[in-house]
Amino acid sequence: SALKVKATQKAPSKVTLMESNRAKNLAITLRKGGRSIQDICTAIETYDQQALSLDFLELLLRFLPTEYERMLIGKFEREQQPPEELSDEDQFMIRFSKIPRLAERMNVMIFLGNFNDTAQLLMPQLNAIIAASMSLKSSSKLRNILEIVLAFGNYMNSSKRGAAYGFRLQSLDALLEMKSTDRKQTLLHYLVRVIMEKYPELTGFHTELHFLDKAGTVSLDSVLQDVRSLQQGMELTRKEFMRQDDSPVLKDFLKVNLEVMEKLQADSKTAKEAYESAVEYFGENPKTSPPTTFFPMFLRFIRAYKKAEQDIELWKKQEAAAKEAESSPPGSEDQPEVKLPIQKAKRQQMDMIAELKKKQMVKEPLIYEGKDGAIEDIISDLRNNPYRRADKGRGSAKKRAAGQNQQATPDISL
Repeated sequence: SALKVKATQKAPSKVTLMESNRAKNLAITLRKGGRSIQDICTAIETYDQQALSLDFLELLLRFLPTEYERMLIGKFEREQQPPEELSDEDQFMIRFSKIPRLAERMNVMIFLGNFNDTAQLLMPQLNAIIAASMSLKSSSKLRNILEIVLAFGNYMNSSKRGAAYGFRLQSLDALLEMKSTDRKQTLLHYLVRVIMEKYPELTGFHTELHFLDKAGTVSLDSVLQDVRSLQQGMELTRKEFMRQDDSPVLKDFLKVNLEVMEKLQADSKTAKEAYESAVEYFGENPKTSPPTTFFPMFLRFIRAYKKAEQDIELWKKQEAAAKEAESSPPGSEDQPEVKLPIQKAKRQQMDMIAELKKKQMVKEPLIYEGKDGAIEDIISDLRNNPYRRADKGRGSAKKRAAGQNQQATPDISL
């Protein structure tokens, strides 16, 4: 019947050059671009970044023709089939595949679009690593502070061990764990008090250190890899320009940014060398101590040091107020006893300073690879076996002073 004949006359199915899901995704991408097939391909051929957004280019990069698609395109053209039989996506793919060095052009365009933002992101990170590393290594005040920490550890150790020639940086955290009998002060408080009274020129040591906080957030390995990636992109761009030296876009880009790339490379080399030098200077291993671990150790010490300074100033004001209150009632019997812990603290400080001067005269190296006698072991021993001087007179003085009014530095580790 006529009805059956009409049913058998179906429209011929369209020829397709792509897998169906891939074709659908390409159609969505092309709609986002909002430009004709010819405009898109011409912009790629001329490196026109104004015509195509960076986001669109990155999406389009996923649709570079595969070898199988190129084979189907070749077969379609050899058979001289009419293009009208193809979908818009397939027609785009045919025109897209005709662009010379398509993958190279696409990658160069994406590189051009990303270069400035990436360079501006990397430069401050490299500068932070350089500044932080060099300031740590060159700070004479920081070195003196660490020498005092070492001398103080040896003073506390006394005859229990041989002298330590250095300590690991993580031992600085232990200065906060060791507390006085009244739990109000840490070993760091006692150390800061000595520095404030005997070495006031060192109290602002942290002003010599720069960008520690910024450097402590930098993944140096990732930054160095990003610089290498930029250099690879720059080489690809130079090769494209040599193939097509009539491109004003590539010519202008290289003229402006080759110098930027050279500076990035130089800064990355400097940052790597400065960081490794600083880490080794403080006895650590650059391979196992990244900036995110290394610099925060100093940051924690600086914050704790400043807090200890503030605490001591507050205690001084409280002591002054207490003395003023005590001086008002006549005939107070407690006044002679108040001076005893102060005198004892002064004696301890003078002994420690003498030990420090002795160590400085020897001029021993700041860092020693071995752990024997290191301050973390010293402090661990002090926790288990509270340190007492061999001098019995001083030992009895400590016991007598333990119950006195806390107006001087409380004894450490009693």
